[in-house]
Amino acid sequence: MKEQILELLSKAIPDLTTEEISGLIEIPPKPELGDYAFPCFRLAKTMHKAPQVIASEIKDSIGEVEYIDEIRVVGAYLNFFLNKNIYVKNVLDSALKDDFGSSTEGNNKTICIDYSSPNVAKNFHIGHLRTTIIGNSLYKIYSKLGYHVERINHLGDWGTQFGKLIVAYKKWGSEEEIKAKGIEELMRLYVKFHQEADNDDSLNDEARAWFVKMEQNDEEALKIWKWFVEISLVEFKRTYKLLGMDFDHFMGESFYRNMTPDVLKKLTDANLLTESQGAKVVDLSEYDMPPALILKNDGSSIYATRDIAAIFYRKETYNFEKCLYVTGQEQKLHFKQVFKVIELLGNEWAKDGLVHIPYGLVSLGGEKLSTRDGNVIYAEDILLEAISKVKEIIGEKNPDLENKDEVAEKVGVGAVIFNDLYNQRIKDVSFKWSHLLNFEGETGPYVQYTYARCSSILRKLPDFVLSSDIDYSVLNDESSVALLKEIAKFPSVVKEASERYEPSVIARYAVDLAQAFNTFYTQNRINVEEKNIRDARCTLVAVTRRIIKDALDLLGISVVEQM
Repeated sequence: MKEQILELLSKAIPDLTTEEISGLIEIPPKPELGDYAFPCFRLAKTMHKAPQVIASEIKDSIGEVEYIDEIRVVGAYLNFFLNKNIYVKNVLDSALKDDFGSSTEGNNKTICIDYSSPNVAKNFHIGHLRTTIIGNSLYKIYSKLGYHVERINHLGDWGTQFGKLIVAYKKWGSEEEIKAKGIEELMRLYVKFHQEADNDDSLNDEARAWFVKMEQNDEEALKIWKWFVEISLVEFKRTYKLLGMDFDHFMGESFYRNMTPDVLKKLTDANLLTESQGAKVVDLSEYDMPPALILKNDGSSIYATRDIAAIFYRKETYNFEKCLYVTGQEQKLHFKQVFKVIELLGNEWAKDGLVHIPYGLVSLGGEKLSTRDGNVIYAEDILLEAISKVKEIIGEKNPDLENKDEVAEKVGVGAVIFNDLYNQRIKDVSFKWSHLLNFEGETGPYVQYTYARCSSILRKLPDFVLSSDIDYSVLNDESSVALLKEIAKFPSVVKEASERYEPSVIARYAVDLAQAFNTFYTQNRINVEEKNIRDARCTLVAVTRRIIKDALDLLGISVVEQM
């Protein structure tokens, strides 16, 4: 309906573009002010008339329209009151289609998303949850818009830290302990190295030497390194399974290590490399950035070199429209440098095709988490704790619930995911159990409970058959129309989330939709004797149920039929 109003206004206002008019159309804060409103303040400057006069002239120009009951001039605003029957029919006809909220805009286009990317030999901690959860949601959002998405887990499986770990293993570790304790022992050794290196800097020299051996394909160094990688992947995949997520590629930094000579050749041929204290760098002072380090003075590569190699590999292999990097905002400068180097090599596609998507920190009790100091909270522990707490709540409120374990897992994991995605990604996130697991607040459990309520209503009416052949006049009341307005927003919400790289748009919409439904449910009896009323309201319940499911799926959250 907004598109139809936009078309009417575009014909009546030649001074503004369609995009400008669309940006000015508002939804009034109260239903008595209409369904849509158009402010005329801006037109006063170009038309040299009072806004109220302009509003009246536009109203006269539009005249009578079948799908609009009334156009009312209120001050400088033009308020549109829709024909409710036509509006209800239009929204439900669209929402009943299987592809509601989907799009073909991404057809034959590929997006690569680089996310999660934990460091090998370090446990998957709470800090990795944000990139994993945000990246997975973006994958689902772009897939719904028709894009082919390559999900890439760029594991931190190469670099000087592995030299440190090899030194620690040889000095203080044992094969038996690592086999028995896995990544927990590797973490202990990593922390131990830094504690010892604080008093003995020669350990850092040993670590650098071992990493050079790795780069030179030393057999012993690579054998130990591969063992550490295998141990880590087992742990990581267990957490991904708990989150209900997967990847198309586990391609860490090591995958690109043999491509770094080609990067060096490209930079050399383009006369971009300069020497600085024995290291090779790209001077970026012209762009108000420090130099990009490409090769260290000991001849070993750095992660920036491997990131550059990865970009060329992905462009050649997948021919991506965009390559998105979901990492912490502390890496903002790093990606600015890397993207600029790609651009300086003559690749214009780098300007719009490479995007860093930063996010804020994660804390529990307000503390920043640091692997190096041993102050780390494992993601798996957070998820299992959430599941355990939901089990306790179910035990208190609904002890006879079937499939309690399955419900607790979906609600517990969903609560953690929703808590993250409800916040704008650039903001810091703190886990507070009292909020996280609240079944009545702006939370995952609240939205999941609303879905379960819809399912319960429909289970009690097994004879109901979903159809567009209903009495639309039944849904003219204020709460029904308010719910339909939320439903109508879904396609534009998905689009906005993709344009802003912001899953919180979906999460907040899911809460708004759930709240609108619960108001409708409170004010309207569903199971009534009159078949036309029952069928119309059941249709609205069924449509709401499906869109809640779709919205939660875009966040990576499963629904439950009973709670």
